[in-house]
Amino acid sequence: MEFGRRLKPAVHLDLIPMIDVVFQLVLFFLVSTTFIITPGINLNLPRSQTSEPVLVSKMVITVLSEEEIYLNKVRYTLRTLEPPLAAMTREQKEQVSSVLIEGDERVSYRTLIGVLDILRKQGFRGIGLKTMDLRLLDKKGSP
Repeated sequence: MEFGRRLKPAVHLDLIPMIDVVFQLVLFFLVSTTFIITPGINLNLPRSQTSEPVLVSKMVITVLSEEEIYLNKVRYTLRTLEPPLAAMTREQKEQVSSVLIEGDERVSYRTLIGVLDILRKQGFRGIGLKTMDLRLLDKKGSP
């Protein structure tokens, strides 16, 4: 005579709590990710074979001419660029880890040096110039 076990092991895998945790992780990463949008100004970047990637910072300066300089999305001239930078507090300046300058290839060297001088006078460090990497163009084809 064979006797059956009264207590059978309950093998039950509940996936709902695991799905809830994964969903909450996805939401956390979506909310905590910051999307940096640079101004949509059409310019032709100079080309460089030795450029290095730079992390995009909170501050982007786009130089089209001496009379058309954009600090993020706000338009200034070379003469009116310094006051808004000087108005920033020391804490705000320390939060900017690097400044990215996008200069059109037709912009004069004097204008770019003027922007660099203003930034350095105001205490900004980690200033980078954006270029178009020729190695990427060779893979994709010329623009």
